[in-house]
Amino acid sequence: MTISRTLLGFAAAALAAGLVAGPALAQSAQDIQERGTVNIGLLVDFPPFGILDEQGNPDGYDADVGRLLAEDLGVQLNLVPVTGPNRIPYLLSNQVDILVASLGITPERAEQVDFSDPYAGIEIFVFGDANLDIADGDDLAGHNIAVARASTQDTAITEIAPATANIQRFDDDATAVQALLSGQTELMGASNVVISQIQSMAPDRFDTKFSLRQQSQAIAVRPGNDELLAYINDFLDRVKEDGRLNALHEEWVGGPLPDFVISGE
Repeated sequence: MTISRTLLGFAAAALAAGLVAGPALAQSAQDIQERGTVNIGLLVDFPPFGILDEQGNPDGYDADVGRLLAEDLGVQLNLVPVTGPNRIPYLLSNQVDILVASLGITPERAEQVDFSDPYAGIEIFVFGDANLDIADGDDLAGHNIAVARASTQDTAITEIAPATANIQRFDDDATAVQALLSGQTELMGASNVVISQIQSMAPDRFDTKFSLRQQSQAIAVRPGNDELLAYINDFLDRVKEDGRLNALHEEWVGGPLPDFVISGE
């Protein structure tokens, strides 16, 4: 899983059709089952949660969770690539039924979508040039910082950065990483997963500065789809209990599900 692959994913997502205006549809699990297909939106630029495989098809932890959910529903799966900024609009404009798109639970997002119990979790940090002494938000003054636009790291850094910090917002993590690697920025907001990938490509060049927050990721549905949300939560309870979700996490992320994901906190 490489950054070059994530760039392919970004390119595919960027070619997606424009949003279709229309009222958000109420939907139940039975509606999806009667139709026979489920459209699940996912990122393809956020390894190992969302990638494109060698054949250009969506893959990763989120894709496999989507496959499990479609199998549980007994319907055909249509995986739809989305980007960080357009994933919620895709859901609200009915282009997808469900998001399994590494969507961190935040109060702001909870005003737009309804969240399931957690199915994954990450920690996000300020990360960058190993020669810089950065210990807290105040130390970001005067520095260029890359973030993926509309991400939780964007929100977290914006909250603590002084006015003199230059926050540069990119469409996805892949382009933010490229900005860091090329020297366009000195720092970036990044998850532990992205940091691991960068360190494997450029050992000793960068280090982790300080933690921003721990983040639970959840499946999202349109507001008011209570029956569908209840079905998804029941599904998550079962795949946590029988170990299938943990097995996918071990395969893709390289470690067990965090305790706060298993407990649903």
